Parts: sequence; C-alpha cells; structure tokens
Amino acid sequence: MIRGKKYRAQKEKVEAGKTYSLEEAVRQVKSNAYANFDETVEVSLRLGVDPRQADQIVRGTVSMPHGTGKTVRVLVLTKGEKEAEAKEAGAEYVGSDEYIEKIQGGWLDVDAVVATPDMMSSVGKLAKILGPRKMMPNPKSGTITQDIGRVVKEIKAGKIEYRVDKGGNIGAAVGKVSFDQGKLMENLKVFLGAIVRARPASAKGTYLRNAVLTSSMGLGYKLDTQEILLVIK
Repeated sequence: MIRGKKYRAQKEKVEAGKTYSLEEAVRQVKSNAYANFDETVEVSLRLGVDPRQADQIVRGTVSMPHGTGKTVRVLVLTKGEKEAEAKEAGAEYVGSDEYIEKIQGGWLDVDAVVATPDMMSSVGKLAKILGPRKMMPNPKSGTITQDIGRVVKEIKAGKIEYRVDKGGNIGAAVGKVSFDQGKLMENLKVFLGAIVRARPASAKGTYLRNAVLTSSMGLGYKLDTQEILLVIK
C-alpha cells in the first residue's frame, strides 16, 4: 500500500512495539492528526472469546458521556400516536410501511433504526439488510421499545451499540480529534469499562488481548491492556 507523505512523516515518530497508556495515546492521536477535516477517534479491541459460542457473544449498549461528535440520523418505524413522540424527540424519519418499502428498494440514509413492538412483523423483512449493518432493531439494545422518545434522545446524545464480530474484534468511535483531552479520556474509559464488564463467564484465558487507538486517517497506537484494567476499575 502506498502511503502519503504526511502519514509516513508521522509513522517515523512511532517507536515499533511500544505500548501506550490511555492518556499518552489520546495525546498522540490528537497531536498527530493531519487530515483537513475533524477526524473520528476510534478504539479497536481484540477479545479472547469465541463468538461461535452463543454464550461468548459480547454485545450491548453504552452511552458516551460527551457524545461521539457525529450527527446521528434516526429512523423510527411506528404508527399512530408514537409518530408524534418520535418527531418531538428529534427523529429525522418517522413512518411505517413506506420506509420499509424504501429500505427494500435500496434506501438507507440513516445511522440507527428504532421500532415499536407492533411493527416487528413487518420489520422482520429487513433482517438481511439491517442485520449485517448492525442496525436491526433488537430488544437487547433497547431499539424495540414503546418508550420511543427516551430511546431516540439517548441515541442522538451518544448512545451506541457494540457487538463482537466473527474474529473476536470489537470497536467504537469515542469522539473527534477536536474534543479536548479530558472528554476523549472519559468517553474511552466508559467504553472500555463496558467491554470489560461484559466479559462472558465462559471466556477463558486473557480476555483483553489487544487494543489500538487511532483516528480516521492517522496512525494506530497500541494500548497497554494491563493499564486499561487498572484505570477503569
């Protein structure tokens, strides 16, 4: 892969094999971001789980205390009086069968989908489309609910869903490089804490095997996993 001059210049500053504390990694990501846009700061983890086993699937939701810096477009699939509640809470798109048909036709200009229970017989048709994109409404993530207003507000304020992939990897956006050090640290600790507490009882050996902090266009900084366990306690 051919890398740009800015990337190569930053790469020379990184010591091979070095692991970074959370505070140092955040500082490096912020100071070394070079893109001409506000890059997203992301953390990626490798977990010691076997996602092929149902009791070792790590998934859940977590609310970032300072949001992710991303404007989240929410679609609410509902009918009747819940439509007004969804619109009042800030959902960009609200409706029922018309949006199901649009998604089946290829439209998907949204970041999150929420549905009321009465819609699930119809929403089930979208499983093959929304499932791979991790957008399928699910009771475990709270996106199948009667409390539409609260859930929409939480999602737009920074509540995210996480799920381990087939390779045991999991990750999330924890903010933007424009966030100050303290806000990025708080978001990062909240996410890492949620993952550590979600450790399946059946998982054996080292749970947090690898962790990297990076920005959209920047370098990856390998985190000290032992320090993570100490910091988030």
